[in-house]
Amino acid sequence: MNRELTAVYFMWKREMTRFFRSRSRILGSLGFPFFFLAVLGTGLNGAISLPGMQGDYLGFIAPGVLGMVLLTGSIFSGIIVIMDRQFGFLKETLIAPVSRLSIVVGKSLGGMTTAVIQGLIMLLIAMLLGVQVEWSNILPAVLLMAAISLSFVSLGIAIASVIEDIHGFQLLMNFFVFPMFFLSGALFPINNAPPLVRFFSYIDPLTYGVDGLRFLLSGHSSLPIAASVTVVLAFFALATFLAAYLFSKIEG
Repeated sequence: MNRELTAVYFMWKREMTRFFRSRSRILGSLGFPFFFLAVLGTGLNGAISLPGMQGDYLGFIAPGVLGMVLLTGSIFSGIIVIMDRQFGFLKETLIAPVSRLSIVVGKSLGGMTTAVIQGLIMLLIAMLLGVQVEWSNILPAVLLMAAISLSFVSLGIAIASVIEDIHGFQLLMNFFVFPMFFLSGALFPINNAPPLVRFFSYIDPLTYGVDGLRFLLSGHSSLPIAASVTVVLAFFALATFLAAYLFSKIEG
């Protein structure tokens, strides 16, 4: 096997091994989204009908909660880069006779796989709660989930490449994560939101991921699916380039 591909595989495998050995991480990452879906979604399902919302409220927020799982599960993968740096594993990795791009790709694929697994678990929970999905679009939905996750994993790696403190990274990620989630249209239609809210929603990349998932899973969306997919792929390309560039600047 090619040396670079071997490096990608072992970095991916390491992320998967770490993920499956940490059951608390799985439960912790799904707890908050489950609260939104099971408590907020079911509790308000028959009591709320917002302008611009198609279908019931539970079915409306399910793609948004799925986007939240992908966002948090992906972007916090950057913590692993900081942990590896503090415990010395990153230095050993950087002196290996492989390109740093292969290391970034392996870490990104590992973070994407774990985030998509968490997303599929949440999708299953949503269906058990009564959310109806378009079964014919499951595969495109999973591919879009992978693109969304890869984008935010790359963003997390990029930020972790310039921040050496875990607590500083967590604070900065919270500053990004919650505004991105609440502005993405996950909990309310953005069409009838105030102009200032719509402006920030339209520059939020998660908005296009959530809207694309909403179209694929329920058949309803605020934006054309082609526009949502295009923005997600463009953000993926930008975040991947940024992660590869900043990671290459880390001193071994």
